[in-house]
Amino acid sequence: MYQTRNDMPALTRAQMIETLNLRLADAIALQTQVKQAHWNVKGPNFIALHRLFDEVSDAILEYIDLIAERVVQLGGVAEGTAKVAVQRAQLTPYPLDISTGRDHCTALSAVLAIFARAVRQDIDTAGTAGDQGTADLFTQVSRGTDQWLWFVEAHLQADA
Repeated sequence: MYQTRNDMPALTRAQMIETLNLRLADAIALQTQVKQAHWNVKGPNFIALHRLFDEVSDAILEYIDLIAERVVQLGGVAEGTAKVAVQRAQLTPYPLDISTGRDHCTALSAVLAIFARAVRQDIDTAGTAGDQGTADLFTQVSRGTDQWLWFVEAHLQADA
């Protein structure tokens, strides 16, 4: 870790840096999966889903930046390369053989839910470690991810 005047204990900062970098890998993987859907969606709801997936991607890019910058604020190195994301991401792989809006919504809702669950666990981890700043960041990401999950799942619930 780099020297910093941040008065949080070094052990706490190290733990949070590790947690943040894991979630950074997931966020990078998630953003690429959303773009995969954005580029390849087909069907009667094409334009609505194409735009929705682009908005979700943009939001996740903001989360990526928040998470990476928090790592550096704590004296760490943001490990956000594609190679690192592939090695560390805990999301399920995105199917490359789908095209319908329904199939993309199903696939995206699954990975959004996995990411949201991990972020909620990170809120507790950060809070227990005494890092309220990181807990707050994860809370912000959690609220946003839950909203995007709702938007994507709404396309699946319309036929129910």
